[in-house]
Amino acid sequence: MSATAPDPLVVAISSRALFDLEESHALFQHEGVDAYAHYQRAREDDVLAPGIAFPLVRKLLALNKDAPCGAPRVEVILLSRNSSDTGLRVFNSIQHHGLDIVRATFTSGAPTWPYIKPFGAHLFLSADLEAVLRALEHGIAAATLLPSRARDPGDAGLRSRHGHSNVGQDHADQTDVGQFAADQIRIAFDGDAVLFGDEGERISREGGLEAFARHEMERAHVPLSGGPFRGFLDALHRLQAAYPPDERSPIRTALVTARSAPAHERVIRTLREWGIRLDEALFLGGRPKGPFLQAFGADIFFDDSPHNIDSAREHVAAGHVPHGVVNDR
Repeated sequence: MSATAPDPLVVAISSRALFDLEESHALFQHEGVDAYAHYQRAREDDVLAPGIAFPLVRKLLALNKDAPCGAPRVEVILLSRNSSDTGLRVFNSIQHHGLDIVRATFTSGAPTWPYIKPFGAHLFLSADLEAVLRALEHGIAAATLLPSRARDPGDAGLRSRHGHSNVGQDHADQTDVGQFAADQIRIAFDGDAVLFGDEGERISREGGLEAFARHEMERAHVPLSGGPFRGFLDALHRLQAAYPPDERSPIRTALVTARSAPAHERVIRTLREWGIRLDEALFLGGRPKGPFLQAFGADIFFDDSPHNIDSAREHVAAGHVPHGVVNDR
């Protein structure tokens, strides 16, 4: 009797996050659905250019090739407010780019978020703030993708990690350490209000940094509550655990937080309690995150703070998580 296959890591993504549809979206906003439909039908054989999440999706799907025996698979689901008719251009582009995406929902203008949970998605990426908010309300990790102002965010970090830093090593060592470098997935997370709850941020806003530090020291052995991205981190960790826990792994994760000592201890103990592996932890003490994310070579960074997202997107692709006290309306 064969063993049950492990649950896949499922990512749901909007067509506007996967491909560059900003021109046609602007046409829809200004001239309406009929003009939009005519535009897409007339261009249904024109391949769409990659959008902000395209490189990440391509890397995630590539994990299914030559994956270790028993490793969870990765599945990407397309959620689109196009009709199936106008969405033909999207699927033609998926096929042209060789993306193994076979499941999709086309809603003809209706909300897509109700279908995220039935698909079992661990993460939802979209250019539509309202859809992201609804997904978060229903317990799904979700982020609004904002265009990056960096020209090539991933390569810059990988060059610094696997290029000049290896000078002086022999060729065999370079090949062994960096064999996954070109396609390695690097995902960075903020802590409070993303991986963890926003309790700390609320205390910091109400009482200042000294009150926050005192609160965290007093509760250093009390695990933090889970935030909206804990479930996605769990699923990502299960996938990552199928590979060697070193630079040969095709997945590398980082915590990039404004916390500093002594507030670091509670974070470390929480991750230990959860049984979660994060490869790198950067406690920046309020320093701008963008340059550190570039040094890490993040394919994507998730943060609840619009200010931090503005810093990040100068260097890497950034997903805003509109959750917690920072985003209270």
